[in-house]
Amino acid sequence: MKLIGMLDSPYVRRVAISAKCLGIPLEHESVSVFRNFEQFQQINPVVKAPTLVLADGEVLMDSTLIIDYLEALAAPGKSLIPNNLEQRLRSLRLIGLALAACEKSVQLYYERNLRPAEIQYAPWVERVEGQLASAYSALERELQKQPLKIDGSIAQDGITLAVAWSFTNLVVPDQVEAAQFPRISAFTAYAEGLEVFVGTPID
Repeated sequence: MKLIGMLDSPYVRRVAISAKCLGIPLEHESVSVFRNFEQFQQINPVVKAPTLVLADGEVLMDSTLIIDYLEALAAPGKSLIPNNLEQRLRSLRLIGLALAACEKSVQLYYERNLRPAEIQYAPWVERVEGQLASAYSALERELQKQPLKIDGSIAQDGITLAVAWSFTNLVVPDQVEAAQFPRISAFTAYAEGLEVFVGTPID
């Protein structure tokens, strides 16, 4: 199977790290949706990263759906999501907040870097900035109530949280301060030191 997309996308990186944690080998092809639009279009006409190309040529997209498929392929008993319903609910809540932070970071980056300054809409930018801050504030409160384990392993909630925080710091660093979100920052530092993260660096 082949993973298409750049690792500076939090969604592509999330899939790549998840696959490694699940023990599923993926060939990675760094194709940009911007610089290599026509090449990407030949692989997936929708031009959406990440794209997963299966052995039979079938194409999957959207990081959550791809990871769901990889979970189904994983060895019995191997999963990045808890089976216990209460633990699973919390994990899904953390993942949802982290993905929201990714989405808002992407929106701010596009607004600042792709839309001409003279037509940027300040009320929209302020709204997205507020949503981004709310997502990370909620994540910080969740970690205050129940910290994620720092024991040499990582699950899907931790993967998604760390990938999101690293991405936000890459593209809109003015929106986040480690001092304001110390638990998120500390956990991300731990995650980025793990072999699966070190071996899957942001492009």
